Amino acid sequence: MGLYKMQRTLGAPVSFTGQGVHSGKTVNLIIHPAPPNFGIRFRRVDLPAKPMVAGNFNRVVDTSLATVIGENGCIVSTVEHLMAALSGLSIDNALMEVDEYELPIMDGSAAVFTRAIREKGIVRQEAPRFYFVILKPILLENRDKSVCLYPDERRIISCTIEFDHPAIGRQSYELEIDDDRFESEISGARTFGFMHELELLKFYGLARGGSLENAVAIDENGVVNEEGLRWPDEFVRHKILDCIGDFSLLGLPILGRICLYKSGHNFNHEFLKTFFKKKKHWKTATIETMDATAVCR
Repeated sequence: MGLYKMQRTLGAPVSFTGQGVHSGKTVNLIIHPAPPNFGIRFRRVDLPAKPMVAGNFNRVVDTSLATVIGENGCIVSTVEHLMAALSGLSIDNALMEVDEYELPIMDGSAAVFTRAIREKGIVRQEAPRFYFVILKPILLENRDKSVCLYPDERRIISCTIEFDHPAIGRQSYELEIDDDRFESEISGARTFGFMHELELLKFYGLARGGSLENAVAIDENGVVNEEGLRWPDEFVRHKILDCIGDFSLLGLPILGRICLYKSGHNFNHEFLKTFFKKKKHWKTATIETMDATAVCR
């Protein structure tokens, strides 16, 4: 059920090489195991002194096109898919070494990261895993967008999206997070965009690495990619992928039900601000100290 008593890390380092979706630059990424209570951190090995940035909510500096974290002038961009892979696999501690400011986009999903990490194995560590246990609902609404958190004894995410385009329309999906379901149902859902938006981004020098190899593109007639979609509802599955990555920036997994309606990176981040203002609505606890009846491993 995706609940673990103890912290976890990778069994061995794993390497990737790919392009940054906005920079178009080739980037090398190595994910290393890390000790208990280390958390998720990124090291820019291309910069003097090799500075590190923590993958935490209070390090987010931009959410306009992707989730960007930074500290003291050092940034790491487009972290959401890798963060989703780590969170979806319940990995608490890892060090990412990267030689550019933007992570590789790979195929536009988290599948490459997820498969490689699972192939290396996931190791149980001798330190208890803490959770944010939701005690009372937390709600953020703005016009037609909303994010809600409700108490639950499981890790649940549900999402609904609506786009005025026949290729998407209204889609809903719900997931109880565990390693297998995350890999099989969510990790392979690719980022998507409309052709006119991509052309505009390229005009302004962005999306230089964007292509049909790493995104689902949509024009007025439908999906442009020759291979089509991986699922009929791949769009909402990718929104869940993004949400898992964004919410992982809280620093601890949430024990509760996340419900999203037409939310994206920026609104998710606004909700995280609200979350920390509602300290009476949650507590931190380990499996041993919380009143949970779920079967834990």
